[in-house]
Amino acid sequence: MKKLLSWHGLGQEGGLLVIRLMVGAFMLYHGWEVFDGEKMNGYAKWLTDMQFPSPVLMGYLGKGTEWLSGLLITLGLLTRFACLIMAVTMSIITFGIGEGRIFMQEQHPFLFVVLAMVFFFVGPGRWSLDYVLFGKMNRSI
Repeated sequence: MKKLLSWHGLGQEGGLLVIRLMVGAFMLYHGWEVFDGEKMNGYAKWLTDMQFPSPVLMGYLGKGTEWLSGLLITLGLLTRFACLIMAVTMSIITFGIGEGRIFMQEQHPFLFVVLAMVFFFVGPGRWSLDYVLFGKMNRSI
């Protein structure tokens, strides 16, 4: 109980791992639609109605980057690159498709932008493939 109430926390590396895994899993979940042709046709129709250029390509590109960034973030592999593509994709959803209402309708995708920025600046942590492959140069905290 003392550790729960302490200002030191429960461990930065463990906390970072849990949050990174959750962010990656959510991105994988949202990006998994790239493998569902029916849903992708629906996205293409929706993007066509919004007069988006190349709606089929943009739909697959968007869902593909969600899936890829989710996979990489979950593994902690090329994490900063994955965070960049996630932040760009979620920013397009927030400000390009949406109207930038980050306290209302676009709150969900904007939170992914914020989380991407966290892992971009902090790094994936010790429990990541980046740390295993590239050593301490990618170590967070």
